[in-house]
Amino acid sequence: MQTPETFYVEDVTVACDGGALGHPRVFLNLEEKGAVDCPYCGRHFVLHSADHPAPPRAA
Repeated sequence: MQTPETFYVEDVTVACDGGALGHPRVFLNLEEKGAVDCPYCGRHFVLHSADHPAPPRAA
């Protein structure tokens, strides 16, 4: 089983369609917690903003 991808986004609402594997398009809201997982494919979306900065990238 593959580890789900993590996406750092700037909008509080994102759409996920599963990428190459595909699934019905769903709209996800990150406003409350700053992060959410897609219920279909498990992709992890993290809000990247002044209030929710992205973690530093590994060197």
